[in-house]
Amino acid sequence: QVQLVESGGGLVQAGGSLSVSCAASGPTGTMGWFRQAPGKERQFVAAISWSARYTDYSDSVKGRFTVSRDNAKNTMYLQMNNLKPEDTAVYYCGADRSRVWYAYDQRSSYNYWGQGTQVTVSS
Repeated sequence: QVQLVESGGGLVQAGGSLSVSCAASGPTGTMGWFRQAPGKERQFVAAISWSARYTDYSDSVKGRFTVSRDNAKNTMYLQMNNLKPEDTAVYYCGADRSRVWYAYDQRSSYNYWGQGTQVTVSS
């Protein structure tokens, strides 16, 4: 069983930057970031393959967010720039046991989830 712990959330003004991290207790395959705003479903934000060769983003964050990982530290990162009030949500990281790069934008593809970290962007 792999445990995931997110950190780095907080309050930032619109146009600002924030970085969140996801530390895993052991090696994982594909990893992803999802977010859930109040009253809404959890939605895909970004994903990265085990080797970091492949990444993908939702249209709403493409060009502003960057996902990366350090397998030596079993940690994934999400650098968020030019933040907007609509980015406000609880950010969750997910990890797949598999290294297959497939259906990474689907919640059902992930075996493990973190507890989430709040990101709030003020206007």
